[in-house]
Amino acid sequence: MKHILLITGAGKGIGRAIALEFAKAAKYNPDFEPVLVLSSRTRNDLDALARECPAEGAETDIITADPSKIDEVRQLADHIINRYGTIDCLVNNAGVGRFKPLEELTEEDFDATMNTNLKGTFFLTQMLFASMQKRRSGHIFFITSVAAEKAFETSSIYSMSKFGQRGLVEALRLHARKCNVRITDVMPGAVVTPMWGEVSDEMQAVMMRPEDIATPIVQAYFQPARTTVEEIVLRPTAGDL
Repeated sequence: MKHILLITGAGKGIGRAIALEFAKAAKYNPDFEPVLVLSSRTRNDLDALARECPAEGAETDIITADPSKIDEVRQLADHIINRYGTIDCLVNNAGVGRFKPLEELTEEDFDATMNTNLKGTFFLTQMLFASMQKRRSGHIFFITSVAAEKAFETSSIYSMSKFGQRGLVEALRLHARKCNVRITDVMPGAVVTPMWGEVSDEMQAVMMRPEDIATPIVQAYFQPARTTVEEIVLRPTAGDL
């Protein structure tokens, strides 16, 4: 059976790993025929991924969209509904972070972070949840962060945005439980991704990898429909960095 899955921020890091993990799952689940709709700001990253996922057995559809721009968010949601008529899984992975001391953060840092992490995430979820609600079926993952529960000195705006995402998760669950839609909040700690920029070999040695996050997400998706994994918290064994 075909499953329509949209993964935002799919070009790099955790989003890319999630796409590949879902693609690989097709080999081990005969009833799972994934159609991976992969979205990112950058076309080149998506082109590379679109060659890898079909090799694993997944149909792939790529679309560029900037999650901070509401018109592009709307076009992405419309593309899903107009082309496929439905959606089975939304992975809200797209996100940005500006990490500076409090006094150095700017209005541009604030707007860039909030427009992607909160505004874009909210409206894409709102648009696609309506389809799941109508069908009484679906699964939405939010890739938030341990920074949704714990603030860090150089992540004032980022933590604000992630605390806000967690509020959306909790509010959405109140609606989702009434229509059999599953909601999972995924809270990773330090993962080696482009968001971290230059990272020393010593630090990389204790950080998680994107595939460490992707595997439990796919496992949660394959739980029986009667069961929801509500939270997945993942940290480096050494703790927060």
